[in-house]
Amino acid sequence: MCNHMTTKTASVPFEKVFDIPLRNGLTRPKAVRGKGVKMINMGELFAHSRINNVEADRVPFSESENNFLLKSGDLLFARQSLVLAGAGKCSIFMGDNEDVTYEGHIIRARINPEIANPFFYYYFFNSPVGRQTIEGIVEQVAAAGIRGSDLAKLNVPYLPLPEQRAIAGILGALDDKIEVNRRMNVTLESMARAVFRQWFVENEEVENWEVGKLGDVAENIKRSANPNEINPDTHYIGLEHMPRKSIGLAEWGNASTLESNKFAFKTGEFLFGKLRPYFHKVGIAPVDGVCSTDILVIAPKSPEWYGFVLGHISSVELINYTDSASTGTKMPRTNWSDIAKYEAVLPPVSLAKKYNEIFLPIAEKIRANIIESRTLASLRDSLLPKLMRGEVRVKDVEEMG
Repeated sequence: MCNHMTTKTASVPFEKVFDIPLRNGLTRPKAVRGKGVKMINMGELFAHSRINNVEADRVPFSESENNFLLKSGDLLFARQSLVLAGAGKCSIFMGDNEDVTYEGHIIRARINPEIANPFFYYYFFNSPVGRQTIEGIVEQVAAAGIRGSDLAKLNVPYLPLPEQRAIAGILGALDDKIEVNRRMNVTLESMARAVFRQWFVENEEVENWEVGKLGDVAENIKRSANPNEINPDTHYIGLEHMPRKSIGLAEWGNASTLESNKFAFKTGEFLFGKLRPYFHKVGIAPVDGVCSTDILVIAPKSPEWYGFVLGHISSVELINYTDSASTGTKMPRTNWSDIAKYEAVLPPVSLAKKYNEIFLPIAEKIRANIIESRTLASLRDSLLPKLMRGEVRVKDVEEMG
């Protein structure tokens, strides 16, 4: 590994480091649930910067389409986004236990490993300077978007391969710490879910329990937020930021490009994606902010029901219920009225409080891990230009730990 950076950073068209030309993904009329090949769509692209064994829809696939299969190290760019800041968003495919393809709104870039390091360019495009470079080719029509031909000709930095690897290694070490936090959150969430099911779903001792509805203990919070009155630095969470089947919401943007009304939410409240509810996007707000109107803001009517409410609204059973009750063919949506009618056996308040004693520390640890990971990501992004310019040496960063 290089101990310092001495080579002047050159600039080349992005296509000069490709292994194969850019390729747009497949277009499929409808996903096939549970069958076919996994397809990474815009939801996965925005919710995961490093895509590795993620939940995804499946689509029909033939051997003649093998050129559309992903390989570890492939860079994936969002061709379009409803918000300006999302156009050109770059994620990296880390691999999977099975074949994976990608949808037509995504551009794949495969880097030639003999002359360039894909992680170096992944970090570049996710840094402030990289985002600024991408924004230079964004077109604002019905939705903000980029063209593959413009992306290919985009001037990007180029350093000798050993230096690219050295920089990617330093930034990757920070990403590895972020990944440790993510895996810890997965474990914590699994523990909480297991206890919830044991106490409130599979428990056969229901003396003094009452049959009720979710709306008896939870409510939909509606705080309309006018885009003209929202501070541009306000945190924004859209469906694109929410991962599937995870209550840990680690991604968010800001309100600088919002043009329509949103809902405000507070730290600790629950966010429930009502568009295509089968995507199973439910989580705890890690910060104050605003969200898409395709997201319901939900809270317990009183604190003792906090863990109980989240356990139900994030359960497979409730997701299946909302899916079957949703309206609309192409863009099915659920609503709070239906969710509130979901039948639930309500335990004594004392038992709900005991579950909170277990769940609340878990929820707080999940949030702490997310905030730490955001801090590490900010450090990672600020280091890249300094390393490329030689203002900070790789050796110095390594010694910092």
